[in-house]
Amino acid sequence: MERLMGLDVGDKTIGVAVSDLLMITAQGVKTIKRTSIKNDINELKKIIDEYKVTKIVAGVPKMLDGSIGIQGEKVLNFLEKLRKHIDLPIELEDERFTTTISERMLIEADVRRKKRKEVIDKLAAVQILSSYMQRIK
Repeated sequence: MERLMGLDVGDKTIGVAVSDLLMITAQGVKTIKRTSIKNDINELKKIIDEYKVTKIVAGVPKMLDGSIGIQGEKVLNFLEKLRKHIDLPIELEDERFTTTISERMLIEADVRRKKRKEVIDKLAAVQILSSYMQRIK
């Protein structure tokens, strides 16, 4: 059985989600406040160990035409650094609109703006991971 970890990597935070063992659902785990690459990777390693993650699915923001823009390059750069410290496969998932979809879901659920900021990246990670799991089935 596999357990996947989904990542929504941003400049200030990293949203983290994990799948259940049957890879049916994804649950938000944490929003990591980014401080340094070393701390970011250590936080991710803790989650990998705790949940016994076997694969990482990272969202890569693409432009509307499908090309990789500046933010996408930042994510790919972070993932290259992460690969040097973990021995897990990393899959890429197009994350266009995941933050927008997550924001709309939270607004519709009448979640206050401050609370939305606290959970939006985690929810985007859930969207990324869910999208990947649906695609591979």
